Amino acid sequence: MHTTARYFLDGLREADIEYLFSNLGTDHVTLVEELAQAQQDGRPAPAVILCPHENVAIHMAGGYAAVTGRGQGVMVHVDAGTANAAMGLHNLMRARLPVLLMAGKSPFSLHGELPGARDNYVHYVQDPFDIGSLVRPYVKWEYNLPSGVVSKEVLRRAHTVMHSEPAGPVYLTLPRETLIESWAPEQIRSYPAERYGPAQLGGLSPQAVQQVARTLMQANNPLVITSYLGRKPEAVQALEALARLCGIRVVEFSPSWLCMSRESPCFFGFDPTPLLPETDVGLLLDVDVPWLPHVTRPREDTQWLHIDVDPVKKDFPMWGFASDARWPADCAVALRAIHEAVESLADDAFHARVRERMQSWPAQHAQRRARWNAAAATAGEADALNPAWVCAAVGRRLEPDDVVINEGIRNAPAVLQQIPRTQPMSLLGGAGGGLGYSAGMALGVKLARPNSRVVHIEGDGGFHFSTPSSVYAVSQSYGLPILTVVLDNGGWQAVKEAVLRVHPSGAAAQENQFYARWPGEMRRYDKVAEAFGAHGEWVRTADEMEPALDRCFAAMQAGRSAVLVASVAKI
Repeated sequence: MHTTARYFLDGLREADIEYLFSNLGTDHVTLVEELAQAQQDGRPAPAVILCPHENVAIHMAGGYAAVTGRGQGVMVHVDAGTANAAMGLHNLMRARLPVLLMAGKSPFSLHGELPGARDNYVHYVQDPFDIGSLVRPYVKWEYNLPSGVVSKEVLRRAHTVMHSEPAGPVYLTLPRETLIESWAPEQIRSYPAERYGPAQLGGLSPQAVQQVARTLMQANNPLVITSYLGRKPEAVQALEALARLCGIRVVEFSPSWLCMSRESPCFFGFDPTPLLPETDVGLLLDVDVPWLPHVTRPREDTQWLHIDVDPVKKDFPMWGFASDARWPADCAVALRAIHEAVESLADDAFHARVRERMQSWPAQHAQRRARWNAAAATAGEADALNPAWVCAAVGRRLEPDDVVINEGIRNAPAVLQQIPRTQPMSLLGGAGGGLGYSAGMALGVKLARPNSRVVHIEGDGGFHFSTPSSVYAVSQSYGLPILTVVLDNGGWQAVKEAVLRVHPSGAAAQENQFYARWPGEMRRYDKVAEAFGAHGEWVRTADEMEPALDRCFAAMQAGRSAVLVASVAKI
């Protein structure tokens, strides 16, 4: 006879969950006991990564899934831990990243009737009417484990749902009495992935493939807009091949993954606005928001075709982007089939038109690169450094396999333009609206890719949201060195800009008061990191930058995280 908790841990392993990013509590007592017993017996069990705050735990799982495609477990404490993880779960839902969030529940037995019954004051106050409501908008599936008999079946179901496209988070609650129940081994069944695993999204129908292929071949100025196609490296390769074959310009708008090498002749930057007036055929590929309609309007006669893991955006109450055809499909599969169809249909005249179309592109690339270089040409003044110059200095230090996580927010264009990336999975960004994600994601990426250097770039507001003491405690405890670059502009630029867009001549503009600036005189984010073993640098002038970067990269090489705070122009 063994407890539900033991079978549950076995079930996690059977579902290929290798890690539990955890912040444990009184609800997990039998899981803790069985983890210790597994260690004592030498039995395999998921590795526990203790995180002092759930924001780090949930985003570590997200970072790990972003570069591996494999969802892991996050174990939190009742409703309180669920609430702390909820913002991160929102981010992972928008990024379509699989994760199994698990929370214990306060015991339901009050008088000692069952093993695991209530024995603490908090068991009364941590028992809400509907714990799932804390995360229901952000999960594909939620369930409460009713009995240890079905523990492995429940876990297989959770794993299958979170990995079936569109992938996303799932939520499972675990009553304390259920975890301590005992069962005979013959009562517990396994549910192998071969028969119960996730559904696979396929490509397009032959008719749709022909439609897209012929439409592209007839186009004069085709355009692709994408954001998260790069979540599958094979899709990046397929897009590159099709774009070169058909002479398609490719724009990444607000990318959450790298979708095309910046060195590709088909890469046209991050803003579709200047290209839309001449675009007669557009492909929307794995993109949630292709442009901002209040400032960007495509031609009325442009034909738009949409291929996406989720073309109807079922989790968006309103969306509003028209297309002439929409297909749910795996872009890698679909684009390879379209490529084959074009090759079979193409003649010499088609290839000649494509070559002619692409002849002017090198000059356009040079002009774009010259604009970006000009933006980073000057360093700025003391305590008012130029964010583009700072990002360019970081970018010059990076190798192709290094991973950059962009949380620059209002400075995100500087990150994208000044830190060129070429390899799939070498750039990640945020898909949701919750700040404070990049540090936890960086730790998860480093866990998944220990031989890659991982750099994340955030503002000072994002640094606060990231629960930094938890970030660097985890980094130190588990040997996960990352580089944090903080673009410190003294507050939230996004708030100021939003006010000015809506009320350009209002009282806030007249008073220069946006309630977004830090009023304190001393802000030393580098010292926060140093308190947990990281190396810290505070860069206020241009001549301090290169030596500071030398020391930061040396610290990472030695196994320590580093935080470089750049004092940029203030809001």
